[in-house]
Amino acid sequence: MSSIPKIIIPRTPKFEVPPTISESLEPGEREPLRARIRDLLREKDAVLIAHYYTDPDIQLLAEETGGYVSDSLDMARFGHEHEATTLVVAGVRFMGETAKILNPEKRVLMPELQAECSLDLGCPPKEFAEFCDRHPDRTVVVYANTSAAVKARADWMVTSSVAVDIVRFLHERGEKILWAPDKYLGDYVQRQSGADMILWNGSCIVHEEFKSLELEDMRRRYPDAKILVHPESPEAVIRQADVVGSTTQLIKAAQALDARRFIVATDKGIFHKMQKAAPGKEFIEAPTAGRGATCRSCAHCPWMAMNGLRNLEHALVTGSGEVFVDEDIRVQAVVPIQRMLEFAMTRKKQVLGASDA
Repeated sequence: MSSIPKIIIPRTPKFEVPPTISESLEPGEREPLRARIRDLLREKDAVLIAHYYTDPDIQLLAEETGGYVSDSLDMARFGHEHEATTLVVAGVRFMGETAKILNPEKRVLMPELQAECSLDLGCPPKEFAEFCDRHPDRTVVVYANTSAAVKARADWMVTSSVAVDIVRFLHERGEKILWAPDKYLGDYVQRQSGADMILWNGSCIVHEEFKSLELEDMRRRYPDAKILVHPESPEAVIRQADVVGSTTQLIKAAQALDARRFIVATDKGIFHKMQKAAPGKEFIEAPTAGRGATCRSCAHCPWMAMNGLRNLEHALVTGSGEVFVDEDIRVQAVVPIQRMLEFAMTRKKQVLGASDA
């Protein structure tokens, strides 16, 4: 791919990273809690939508109750199409906001409103707006992992599953791109599309921790293993991948490839779904430790870990986790989201049409 000069805004996001503390349930507590939540979902006309990175208890409960477990694109689409009057979004805050932007008439609850995202926190709306103002000739493309206010300033929103296709589409129309917030995903998209892009200096604290030298060592220990990498990872890690893709794309690769062993460079919460989708195969965490490593994440998002059965029940009982989005912001933010959903639907129809031909 062509190498286009890029500008990365020189700033270091400052925010507190909480410790990764997963819910610890007492013996005999899990099943009564699960039964209570199932009853509450029926009573409240609610559906549970969970991300792949949440606790297996949450994922299982979503699937058992007619809900959904997926990546952020399919979470948004499912919530928009489902008839339930209440959407319960287990994930991080931007996912709940996206659900509310698309469904203003529905109540949106989250188990924990303080479940943030380093990409969202590292892209403050005021500073981002100033960045956009300095580049008025560029089409603004933002990753889903951003606040409603940042989306409101964007022309397009993307998820990792459609980012390359959308940017390539814009590039072919002659548009220059302003990208935010993940610099590693932006760099990957630029290399795949050849687009003229300038990038915001943000990163995911989970994916940034994967270490390329240690991954090379692991490849030598497991020469038969295929390497699956999320594109939010550093380029040196991506270069070693057999498959680069979104969470859904990595799960499909684990199913489709004939390998029996995989080294996986994304949040380890995905292992639950991978093991279910490809039973009998072995999944190994890609290394986050190494010389100079901080290992703040240890391959699991500390904010995703805040979602548990106890606070899920509490949100359903009290409504304490309700998500609100300012209407003026919502009206602006829905435009780039709808553009992405329409693009993804058109692309899906084209692929299906080509396969039928």
